[in-house]
Amino acid sequence: MSLASELIEKASSLGKMITAAESCTGGMVTAALTDIPGSSAVVERGFVTYTNAAKTELLGVKPETLAAHGAVSEEVAAEMARGALSASHAQIAISVTGIAGPGGSDHKPEGRVCFGLADGSQVRTETVEFGALGRDKVRRAARDHALRLLLSAL
Repeated sequence: MSLASELIEKASSLGKMITAAESCTGGMVTAALTDIPGSSAVVERGFVTYTNAAKTELLGVKPETLAAHGAVSEEVAAEMARGALSASHAQIAISVTGIAGPGGSDHKPEGRVCFGLADGSQVRTETVEFGALGRDKVRRAARDHALRLLLSAL
């Protein structure tokens, strides 16, 4: 059974709806979930907020947070997850923001991805350094990590 199938089955059995706020994955988390039959019982909506303006307008990420920490930060990931949860009817939200590559900097290297997970009572964040694997591999690794975070949170 695939990770996405397992997640759909678990969320469905618990009666939980999921939302995703994605930047560097560009909707890959939501797509992985909606590829599974029966996902309409679980996937409430998804947000692809690639630009800072989209993060602010759709998810309520504060411009001050973006200015202070940058889009690739746990602070922004937390606000993205919280914003997705409040802008949906879901009970759990995942957010993904990172540098898939090519490129990056000494301060924020290629392969750094920040995740946020909100469930209404709390928001947890973490940063994973996938390394300079190349854009496609970083994005797929981030998608899979997001799915695992959701599954473990359920």
